[in-house]
Amino acid sequence: MPNPAMLVIGAGDATGGAIARRFAREGYTACVTRRREAELAPLLETIRADGGQAHGFGCDARDETQMVALFDTIEEQVGPLEAVVFNIGANVNFPIRDTTARVYRKVWEMAAFAGFLTGREAARVMVPRQRGTLIFTGATASLRGGKGFSAFAGAKFALRALAQSLARELGPEGIHVAHPVIDGAIDTAFIRDNFPDRYALKDRAGILDPEHIADQYWMLHNQPRDAWTHELDLRPWMETF
Repeated sequence: MPNPAMLVIGAGDATGGAIARRFAREGYTACVTRRREAELAPLLETIRADGGQAHGFGCDARDETQMVALFDTIEEQVGPLEAVVFNIGANVNFPIRDTTARVYRKVWEMAAFAGFLTGREAARVMVPRQRGTLIFTGATASLRGGKGFSAFAGAKFALRALAQSLARELGPEGIHVAHPVIDGAIDTAFIRDNFPDRYALKDRAGILDPEHIADQYWMLHNQPRDAWTHELDLRPWMETF
């Protein structure tokens, strides 16, 4: 029998990659996507060097045809999907008068519509088996809109509503749907290079470690059905809320 498979849609260098590595260490075959497949090479090499199994796929998560084909390929050639994580960011900041229709639409497509396609396709393959975990990564903007975040907050609010609807629909079918809210800066090169004052808080545990986020995703996947968490908020101890 093949190893169980897991999928990260939007496996970047930080959180998405850490989640894939965490599941691979537990014996799952990690399937990871980015729009450009070549960018996945370092992550795949790391997982394999650590003794895990991994496959990379170039996929535009906004494209229905590509998403249907992705799930079919994994189910047919890799193994049964036991966990699916939607982790596309799409974080932008523009004053409302500078937010073009193209920007607003693209952010919605990336952070909300792509989430819908992910949820639908995950349900298609998981429901017949009556098991599986579907996790949608949320953000501060999932809970409150901030200055300059009209596009991002609108999309993340929509993703949160999708997660709530799917939890109510798919829970009775044995599918655990969760929405972790990542409320704080994450230890990434972007934060290091663009927000050095915030990055300086790393030594005080003031920014989120992607490996620790990944541990919580693994925990969600292993929760018993009588004690499922739907929404989990993760933030550094010094973050206000």
